[in-house]
Amino acid sequence: MQAERVLTAAAPPAGIGLRERKKFARREALIDATHRLVAERGLDAVTVDAICAEVGVSSRTFFNYFETKDDAVLGIGPWTLDPAVADTFAAGGPTGNLSADLLVVVTELLDKPAFGKERIAAAFELARKEPRLLVRHLTWMEQHRHDIDALVTRRLAVTGETGGDLVGMLLMVLTHMTYVRWEAAGGSGDARTHLSDVVGDLRSLLGAP
Repeated sequence: MQAERVLTAAAPPAGIGLRERKKFARREALIDATHRLVAERGLDAVTVDAICAEVGVSSRTFFNYFETKDDAVLGIGPWTLDPAVADTFAAGGPTGNLSADLLVVVTELLDKPAFGKERIAAAFELARKEPRLLVRHLTWMEQHRHDIDALVTRRLAVTGETGGDLVGMLLMVLTHMTYVRWEAAGGSGDARTHLSDVVGDLRSLLGAP
């Protein structure tokens, strides 16, 4: 019998309080339980109730973190952006400089619980056996793109700035590449610490000062 893999706990984002640390640990526990049960029984045979029983929480608690068991396998929660950050950006702020304001939004998007390199690998190992998980991941990414495009459109309607398609794409690229760099660095700690390096690489690539 294959030995059960023990995953190390990912470091929660720096500066968060005890309550957020507990939420972070509970989210990890739900992901790990889902991975374990799906690997043993198959995706269709696992219920949310079974996952909750494994962790010792209610189904209501589960749905505070994930919309479906498929999302728990993938480690993806509802896509959210702080309404205050979104409204400020859409109104032309916080600095009035599009590039600087874009980085504020990216920083907010990165301020989410890190999935962890080992859990990413476990999720995609399961997704190879359960193709609908890949479909769900693509659907989730498309929703990201739609919401970002809508946010950028709101801003451009107010400020008259141009390049809406490029702005939305750049926001997605910066967010994605920061996570890629974070994963390459070991997948622990705060992903936001890698954003400045990604911006520097992009500027060098484009020949920008």
